[in-house]
Amino acid sequence: MKLGKSHLIFNRSQRGGILLLVVLITSLLCVYCFFDFSEEPILDISSSEVIVLQREIDSLRVAEIESRKPKQYPFNPNFITDFKAYTLGMSPEEFDRLKEFRSKEQWINSVADFKRVTKVSDSLLAEIRPYFKFPDWIKNPKSKANKYVQKKYTSNFSEKTNTQKEDLNFATESQLQEVRGIGEALSRRIVAYRTIIGGFSNNVQLYSIWGLDEEVIHRILNLFTVKTPKEIIKINFNTASASDIATIPGISFDLAKQIWEFRKLHERIDRFSELEKKIEELSQSKLQLIQLYLFIE
Repeated sequence: MKLGKSHLIFNRSQRGGILLLVVLITSLLCVYCFFDFSEEPILDISSSEVIVLQREIDSLRVAEIESRKPKQYPFNPNFITDFKAYTLGMSPEEFDRLKEFRSKEQWINSVADFKRVTKVSDSLLAEIRPYFKFPDWIKNPKSKANKYVQKKYTSNFSEKTNTQKEDLNFATESQLQEVRGIGEALSRRIVAYRTIIGGFSNNVQLYSIWGLDEEVIHRILNLFTVKTPKEIIKINFNTASASDIATIPGISFDLAKQIWEFRKLHERIDRFSELEKKIEELSQSKLQLIQLYLFIE
């Protein structure tokens, strides 16, 4: 059996095709070997314009990475969780020291306390200390000389008996304007406030109305008093959140947060008078107001 055959047995047309194919392949090889097919770069990446643009892109990339990092908010170092400690960069040993310290009913009241207890590095402390937030009563303790002197508020004036007074929950704007110091604006504000809270439950709620000073309130209570008090469903103070306390009319969220932080630090309180001694903004009237909506159990 013949494995091949001579090219001479091909006819003339076939030999011509083979020759053409050989010439074509040879030509392509020559072109590939002797011609440079590399192209000049369309964009010169070493130009000053490209370098400036690349720097802007890099800065935007870094800013985007930073924006995706968890934001750090002020916090009380007494209530750091294991996850919070991890995000702050504390080691497990440092967190364990803090946890053991807190388990003994002891409190971190300063940056120096935190350093002494946890033994964190100076570099880490310098990074996280700006976010420490201690209650105001720790940062500005009240001295005995500046202790708030309690004032007793009463709705029983000698001029009129309780029977002679009108019900504050039914007083009209024109009736309220009979009180010296009450004009159209204040009378309208009193009625509007009464509508918002669904009716007065106690005379002390007048102290929550902006623009009413103590002297004017005393004049109002000489003519009016709450005879049909609105029922209030009270909340347990020792389980109430800062948001719950802030729902009390006349109590701002900032004050509510201070009250909640004080209770959280002490885990519970047994008497409302404990708050008055430690929280500067909590006046006697606001303390009475809180007791309308909260109870201690």
